[in-house]
Amino acid sequence: MTTVGDPVALAERAGRDLEDATAEEILAWAARTFGARFCVTSSFADTVLVHLASRIVPGVDVVFLDTGLHFSETLAVRDTVAATMPVRVRSIRPALTVAQQDERHGPRLYARDPDLCCDLRKVRPLEETFAGYDAWAAGLRRDESPSRAGTRVVHYEHSRRKVKINPIARWTQAQVDAYTAKWRLPVNPLLHAGYASIGCAPCTRAVAPGEDPRAGRWAMFDKSECGLHDRL
Repeated sequence: MTTVGDPVALAERAGRDLEDATAEEILAWAARTFGARFCVTSSFADTVLVHLASRIVPGVDVVFLDTGLHFSETLAVRDTVAATMPVRVRSIRPALTVAQQDERHGPRLYARDPDLCCDLRKVRPLEETFAGYDAWAAGLRRDESPSRAGTRVVHYEHSRRKVKINPIARWTQAQVDAYTAKWRLPVNPLLHAGYASIGCAPCTRAVAPGEDPRAGRWAMFDKSECGLHDRL
């Protein structure tokens, strides 16, 4: 691991220098720079980023937010990865179980105040987990939706004081599909049932062909992000 120094300057420089780098090169840079203080996150819709990381950084921590509201298909993909890839899957649970949250905030909080539900079940657990890391990688891509078109391969999150790395930001869906086929990776079967973006079961629906992939998330609300990826 190299000496990080000023993480803001480091991230800005890396964002420029690695813009045209491969996903493997970006992950290798992260591993050299942050060592064990680097982790990968995954929602287990697909397993491309996790597999890439397993090849470049064997044994890397993979953080999964186990909200208690996931589809069974998502949990099955997580379990397959944990059993077959050289990574350490960390399933992070919220402070409250779903039943405890219902008791404290009323049932079906996700249908009344999805921002609070996401905060309790995703954002806060992630913030606590991130205390052990200086940098993290996500599988965001620019072609996923207009809101993600400006995704940078590396940038500094001032609100979290973490370096965020998006190794496949420049990839297209066709590249994801080709990589998945080449390595015969496990894929969430819901992706083949019209679910272009997969989150918690109560807040996710299938989308029509040509519809914004993120339109299937929190469809009854003016909301397309859970709060994990819209930080600066």
